[in-house]
Amino acid sequence: MSALIRVALVDDQALMRAGFRALLDAEEGIEVVGEAADGEQGLALVRAHVPDIALVDVQMPVMTGIEATRRIAADPELSGVRVVMLTNYGLDEYVFEALRAGASGFLLKDTDPADLLQAIEVVARGEALLSPSVTRTLIGEFVARPPDRASAPGLECLTRREREVTALAARGLTNEEIAAHMVISPFTVKTHVSRAMTKLAARDRAQLVVFAYESGLVAARGSAE
Repeated sequence: MSALIRVALVDDQALMRAGFRALLDAEEGIEVVGEAADGEQGLALVRAHVPDIALVDVQMPVMTGIEATRRIAADPELSGVRVVMLTNYGLDEYVFEALRAGASGFLLKDTDPADLLQAIEVVARGEALLSPSVTRTLIGEFVARPPDRASAPGLECLTRREREVTALAARGLTNEEIAAHMVISPFTVKTHVSRAMTKLAARDRAQLVVFAYESGLVAARGSAE
């Protein structure tokens, strides 16, 4: 890790915070800027320190992690903060709600330490922490639903290529996999993803996934040919 990554810890379990802090403090290139025991304190902590990453528990007293995430995402002064949700339960009913609120990804609290450190690095680069297993679960649960076209931005703002790339990204493919599928370069894929994010005002790749589900893009395109 070349640049210093500043992290805020927001969890109502003191033992959990202590464990995460011990791991992160021992890692060169990561600085823990502070801890908070509920969503309200966490929001204040993030506003005070503006970290690169906020590790936020989904369920907390006073203010939930999802509500705290929603307020972080809505604050222009915190546009550079990326939220990673922490959960004991894996892929539960909170996943999609948290992504809609602005979370960049999810981690299980019992995740392997090496995976946690890698996740922090991935999200700090501006990428979404959405594994193929997470994406498959989201597809299974949400593509089967009628799309929420009333709240989704219009597909008409995207070019045909941007729609294709967005649909494939929503299926959990990496830029390299999308490039191989479409027979274009990874750089071109990255350009299409960036333009789609700009047009849709998406904070990161996770928000593109939300758009793809809510607009019906994934279901409408089928295999995204």
